[in-house]
Amino acid sequence: MVNTFSDVFVTDGHWRKTLAAVRTLGQNRIRVTVGESTLLSMSGFSRYCHTRTVYPSPRLSPDKFLEFIHDLLTKKSFRMLLPMEEDTAYLLSGHLNTFSQLTYLPIPPKDKLARVRNKANVIHIAEQLGIPVPQTWHIQDLSQLDDLADMLPYPVVIKPQISSGAVGVAYPKNQRELKETYQTIHQQFPFPMIQEFIPREGSGYGASFLFDEQSSLKAGFVHKRLREYPVTGGASTLRVSIRHDDIYDMARTLLEKIGWVGVAMVEFKVDPRDGSPKLMEINPRFWGSLSLAIHAGVNFPLLLHKMAMGEHFEPVEKYRPGIACRWLIPGDLLHFIFNPNRSRIMNDFFRFNTSDTFYDILSVSDPIPAIVKILSPITFLYDADMKARLKTRHNLKL
Repeated sequence: MVNTFSDVFVTDGHWRKTLAAVRTLGQNRIRVTVGESTLLSMSGFSRYCHTRTVYPSPRLSPDKFLEFIHDLLTKKSFRMLLPMEEDTAYLLSGHLNTFSQLTYLPIPPKDKLARVRNKANVIHIAEQLGIPVPQTWHIQDLSQLDDLADMLPYPVVIKPQISSGAVGVAYPKNQRELKETYQTIHQQFPFPMIQEFIPREGSGYGASFLFDEQSSLKAGFVHKRLREYPVTGGASTLRVSIRHDDIYDMARTLLEKIGWVGVAMVEFKVDPRDGSPKLMEINPRFWGSLSLAIHAGVNFPLLLHKMAMGEHFEPVEKYRPGIACRWLIPGDLLHFIFNPNRSRIMNDFFRFNTSDTFYDILSVSDPIPAIVKILSPITFLYDADMKARLKTRHNLKL
């Protein structure tokens, strides 16, 4: 039985993945403290959250955030600090030596994290390993854009070298759109990549892994995206656990080559023109669909806690395929509303009570987070950090 008093501090309580971590740790009798820059964070209202706290925004006040975390870890003994968002992990990684003396912090050093955050760099490493990638064009000077615009196979994808989710991603259909959109994205994300467009009929996959401090594999899992929002490409709203050895092996090889530490999810999209999975990016953090892996049998947060406790275990690679997990409100609902082919998914969308389908947020035994999630847009009215997040996404809504 897990030690009841081995406390864990989890950051970024606003997100679904954080809720998944809080629930599974709490269900295993681990006391969880949830932090966020706003009080109204759904993970903090879970029945499995022992304590919730509000800290300075890591985006708006990084120095104050670091000071807060340092003071907290100094005053109270936490077995593990679990940063859930990429920005938070990156900020903490710059002070890894300091915080690692106070608690178990399962993230890589800042230089390695920076290397993986850069999508152009990841594409380059994958090409060296022979892992298929979309054809990619890199711009070093805006004067190159005119000549390149004449030769591109439209539509193409403009993708920031460093960003999260669908922020800053655009799909220009011609030269005029390319030039206008590229300039707009460039203002916030300098010199974004241009990639060939993989037809939407191709399925998306995620291969998720956990590596220890020696970059030895401790767990692995693959899921297939069934629906997402935005419909044109974004966070998955419905996904299913699956076996896909080619994707699993390529993703593992890539992360082992990098010498990864902690968790990461590698995204692929199958090109329907030739049937080959092509690398999209590495998410060097916990991923939004974490709850699926947990329900299918790969409990990444609990495995990290075992590592924090010094427990040894064989790599966890067996899980139940065919398990589905759904982000119903608002994700899958928005997919349904904005899907021009919604009539084709009507029957499947309204199937709620199936034994092999679970939900990211909705829970009969833990209902309050769903209510808080519905109320959370209120925070965009008064909270500076939440306003900043919304402004970033609004400005790059292309």
